[in-house]
Amino acid sequence: MKQTSTPLDYPELQGTTMRQGLWGLLRGGIYNRQLFKQDASAALIVSLLLIPQSLAYALLAGLPLQAGLYASILPAIAYALFGTSGVLAVGPVAITSLLTFSALSPIAVPGSDEYVLLAILLALMSGICLLLMSLLRMGFLANFLSHPVMSAFVSGAAIMILLGQLKGITAIPVQGANLPDQLISFYQGLGQLHLSTLFLGSVFVAFLYWSRNYLAQVLQKWGLKKTGAALLARMAPLVLLVVATLGVGLMGLDKQGIQIVGKLPLQLPSIEWQSIKLSTLTTLLPMAMMISLIGFAESVAIARTFAAKRRQQVNSNRELLGLGMANLAAGLSASLPVTGGLSRTVLNNDAGALTPMASFLTAIAMGVILLFFTGWLYYLPQAMLSAVIIVAVLSLIEWRQLPHLWRYSREDAWSWIATLSGVLLLGLELGLLLGVLVSLAAWLAKNSRPHMAVVGLIKGTEHYRNRQRYNVELHPAILSLRIDESLMFANAQEVEQQILKEVTLHSQLRHVVLMGSGINHIDASGVEMLAQLNGLLKEQGIFLHLSEIKGPVLDKLKLVAFVKALSGDVFLTQHQAMQTLIRVEEEGK
Repeated sequence: MKQTSTPLDYPELQGTTMRQGLWGLLRGGIYNRQLFKQDASAALIVSLLLIPQSLAYALLAGLPLQAGLYASILPAIAYALFGTSGVLAVGPVAITSLLTFSALSPIAVPGSDEYVLLAILLALMSGICLLLMSLLRMGFLANFLSHPVMSAFVSGAAIMILLGQLKGITAIPVQGANLPDQLISFYQGLGQLHLSTLFLGSVFVAFLYWSRNYLAQVLQKWGLKKTGAALLARMAPLVLLVVATLGVGLMGLDKQGIQIVGKLPLQLPSIEWQSIKLSTLTTLLPMAMMISLIGFAESVAIARTFAAKRRQQVNSNRELLGLGMANLAAGLSASLPVTGGLSRTVLNNDAGALTPMASFLTAIAMGVILLFFTGWLYYLPQAMLSAVIIVAVLSLIEWRQLPHLWRYSREDAWSWIATLSGVLLLGLELGLLLGVLVSLAAWLAKNSRPHMAVVGLIKGTEHYRNRQRYNVELHPAILSLRIDESLMFANAQEVEQQILKEVTLHSQLRHVVLMGSGINHIDASGVEMLAQLNGLLKEQGIFLHLSEIKGPVLDKLKLVAFVKALSGDVFLTQHQAMQTLIRVEEEGK
């Protein structure tokens, strides 16, 4: 297969070109026939491969299957026009589908008109939340979801998705908002096991898993290039869709209890907007906010990864606008909340997409498929859709994260454990909240015990390092302390106690120098502590000095007149401080 071009082959696509979406690209006069040809080729491939995935995620969300196709059209167009990533593919994904089902299934029957209405409201509310976040430039909010918390949340959600999709490949109904309820439901329904469905579903899962993990290697051994082999391997679900649909239809397996997709009605549901109550909006708001935040964090992480490979840039606040418009479009097209998906984006990238035009053309192609080819899916077995979901989410379970985090950071490891346990035992919303709280508590605990070091001069240099790690020169009348955390309410008292404790160990002490190279911020509690420390040391005849204080921190100290009240001086460097104070001590003798 011919090697496709990449954005690195087009210098004009690097830098900030994509930051204004498709509109900016077209207005800039950069787009040309050659780019269009490759984007169109990628769009054709991607649109065919997204059919089973789109249907599967609608099934996961508890919506009519055509809603998955709806969610792959207008939302993709909206993001292409307003987003900043050249390759991010926006549509229904596993996590947002599960969150939709989790939010709506307790208050409406999945698949019912009321359920569809609530899904539309959830998408519209998510879009509004994202647009408000964009207006307020709140792209930084994604930083509150640390990597361990997101990893554990996605892993827990993937486990629940796996259990929930056992219904599709066994015919055993699995219900519940947490792991214990799902396991009990599965056990109680064992009598409804359908052996033909189990056999067919197992074959589908095995084939999709093998093709996802090993088919590309086999194709490379047959002489295909790596990129071509990977792309052909990703076409395996489409091949399975065709074979499974033909097989079920020709052999009449639907008459033997195999559940099929059936006819997909194309008309949008009739919505009774007057039936919406304020209490309904209040109930949906927390989940809408949760979907917005999680979807945004996932999308930005994916977009930044691919942007770095393409030497492009992603603007977080513009991404909020793009995703917000995409979710508004999802609501207006009677589908479910959407976001950028990893598997969709990888597929888009591997197919050779260069610009947002590829997503725009993919959406157009999906629209054509929806209008003229859905009748061909009549005999598609639902077991295949469940198999697509199961294989897709298997890669989301990151068990290797825990031993890695345990070796590197126990605080992050406990955050991971708390989040995963919370998701599995308490449900998605409470699990994520628990993970965030544990993560914040670990951060506060760490900052409440700041690292401090007595530093001395490394002989023959002007560098000052920890006396416990290096052989350094110290002066009996001068105590140099380096503070390696910002000074804030959580650690102010602890820092003061450590300094005073160290002072008591030096009988000849005349000067204390606080080396502030590690202090990035100081709040009111930190300033108050320094003022109190300055007074206590002054009473003992000890001068307090500062060195290497960063500009923003020093500005705050000047605002409250602390520098004027300081018993000692403020030095630009630690070496300058030591040389000056040593000279003062020698002259005093």
